[in-house]
Amino acid sequence: MTKKTVRTGIVGSGFSATFHYEALRKVHGTNVEVVGVHSLDRDGGNAYAQKRDIRFFDRLDDLLDEVDVIHVCTPPMAHEPVSIAGLRRDKFVICEKPLTGYFGDGSEDFHWERADMTVAREAALAAVRRILDAEQAGKGQLLYAENWVYAPSIQKEREILEKTGAQILWIHGEEAHSGSHSVDYAYAARCGGGVLIGKGCHPLTAALYLKRVEGRARDGNPIRPRTVSARTHALTRLPGFRDEGHIRRDYYDIEDFSAIHVEFDDGTIADVFASDIVLGGIHNWLEVSANNHRAICNINPNTAMQTYNPVEKNFADVYVLEKIGTKQGWACTSPDEDWFTGYPQEIEAFYRTIAYGEPVESDSRLAADAVSTIYSAYVSAQHDGTATPVEQEVGP
Repeated sequence: MTKKTVRTGIVGSGFSATFHYEALRKVHGTNVEVVGVHSLDRDGGNAYAQKRDIRFFDRLDDLLDEVDVIHVCTPPMAHEPVSIAGLRRDKFVICEKPLTGYFGDGSEDFHWERADMTVAREAALAAVRRILDAEQAGKGQLLYAENWVYAPSIQKEREILEKTGAQILWIHGEEAHSGSHSVDYAYAARCGGGVLIGKGCHPLTAALYLKRVEGRARDGNPIRPRTVSARTHALTRLPGFRDEGHIRRDYYDIEDFSAIHVEFDDGTIADVFASDIVLGGIHNWLEVSANNHRAICNINPNTAMQTYNPVEKNFADVYVLEKIGTKQGWACTSPDEDWFTGYPQEIEAFYRTIAYGEPVESDSRLAADAVSTIYSAYVSAQHDGTATPVEQEVGP
């Protein structure tokens, strides 16, 4: 079969735009032509383009004129307008997570802890509906860039569920580390909340995905979240927090710890933790307890490779693990961190969908359920953990 050529463009020039480009270079099922990049940060966008020998576009519309696909790699507050612009032009839109959210009331003194989370939920769900409406109205399609769905261990669990007809009884998982490097992340008005949405979206969406797979394999109907209970805390903003310099603490108004408990339509459950208070690198894992098996999906760290380095400077030029803190002593050195995290598999799968129409595992409906669950969790947390319904009508 002759490979199709797909013209693509990147919107944004920061961290996620960097790993999207690297993943695009590894796509082998189609020929991908990266036409250019658009960014509101002109200096950053030009530098990004020059480094990769692609064009910089001042206007999003000009980029859309020349591509079949856009990668939305902006801060979350721009996901909705950029995605809708692409969908209205009948483009494929690969949107980073979270899909969208609530970004404040526009006031200069907006503060997350004083916000009404019921208002936040309604605003976030309205944004989701606008994106879904734009997708349904045209020929474009939104592909939700949740890399956890495509992590090799999660996809292996998908195979187990499909081949054994397993019933998942309990999922629990975590994403945690010592704090984001992003300046925007410190402000809920830029990112839609704190660690619950910023990190919790990953293990949560993987859990939602696996329950969808289970239902799909059994009778064709995805099993979806029904209620959620949650607690959130801002531990590094406590007056008594003792700063030793290892954990980021300069957040303006966001939470740095969250715990959520999800009940699904079939009565089964999931527990997801997310935090910015954990040292020793990134902790990304998901455990599945089913009626016929148990699976522990260690995304990061894992023991595919372990190294012992007696002197810090020996590994000065060696990448070990994201946010590891120190390279001295024992470490779970990742031989290919992107691969274990699912970045290249995600983009490869999306381009098979784009070029050849293959079914997509992570779509707008999964993204909608994730946003709906997250903002119901924020409502629950504001009411001291009261079980709160998850609206399902937002995504069919």
